[in-house]
Amino acid sequence: MAMSEALPTAVQTPSKHAAIKAPARWQDFVQLLKPRVMSLVVFTGLTGLVCAGRWVHPFLAGIAILCIAVGAGASGALNMWYDADIDAKMRRTRGRPVPAGRVQSADALALGVVLSLFSVMLMGMALNWLAAGLLAFTIVFYAVVYTMWLKRWTAQNIVIGGLAGALPPVIGWAAASGSVPLNAWLLCAIIFMWTPPHFWALSLYTSEDYKKAGVPMMPLVAGPASTRKQILIYSLLFTPLCLTPVLTGLGGLAYLAVSALGGVVFLLLAFRLFRSKAGETGAQRNDDGLYDVRAGAKDARNLFAFSILYLTLLFATLLVEHLMTIKPLELL
Repeated sequence: MAMSEALPTAVQTPSKHAAIKAPARWQDFVQLLKPRVMSLVVFTGLTGLVCAGRWVHPFLAGIAILCIAVGAGASGALNMWYDADIDAKMRRTRGRPVPAGRVQSADALALGVVLSLFSVMLMGMALNWLAAGLLAFTIVFYAVVYTMWLKRWTAQNIVIGGLAGALPPVIGWAAASGSVPLNAWLLCAIIFMWTPPHFWALSLYTSEDYKKAGVPMMPLVAGPASTRKQILIYSLLFTPLCLTPVLTGLGGLAYLAVSALGGVVFLLLAFRLFRSKAGETGAQRNDDGLYDVRAGAKDARNLFAFSILYLTLLFATLLVEHLMTIKPLELL
């Protein structure tokens, strides 16, 4: 069946405001790559590359990061191609290029496939095939296992699918060293355990969107109270895990301070969310903004926002600590 036949009428026939289509702009194709998601992927991939502790020529290091970025963009384009039907039903995503009619679904698919092949082949030829294989696995896992299967089938979609977003530091490590030791997987585990409380906090005040689209997010399947409880449980597992790099020699004193203090704040926010009524009727957003919420959803919003800051600080501290151990001549 052709993709246009599989999509609902809302996607095939845009509203009267989009009936007169202008040619797609280059900005629309950039939006297909999910640049905000890509920036976090690039950042964690760079951290893995630097933490590997192996000298890599700056030109090759740049190629490795480029491949990770392009691979992430390819995954985003494939996701937007396949999810155009449900994106059209949600406030947060209905303005994306494909459901809005600015980019044809076939073009999004072609872009995703071409960028996938380009990033994997370039990574293999320029760096090593272990990193290329991990990159290929990540793209397939996100585009096929998560997007096409898990997202529409199970409330555990974010838990299992989180592996795709957790692998970039492992790819960066493999690109630099040709191996993936315990510390590389520890970075992966931190992101993996961070994903459920991060996304479930978001889903507590965007569940109306997911309900319209028929996506079985945890608040819709298990209820808001159960979701808040699971967020707290994952937070209790996640925050001690963030301290583990100190024990393995990956993180230093600065990392210990950031992970410990940030972990305390994370747990306090998770506990406040657990005690709140976030996700109940009336505790949704006020408009299309992710951070503009009603009073009942503020605890969910606060944890969602701080989770991004906390993960960024963790990886930034590791990055700085390891960069400070590199001699100036090694950067040339």
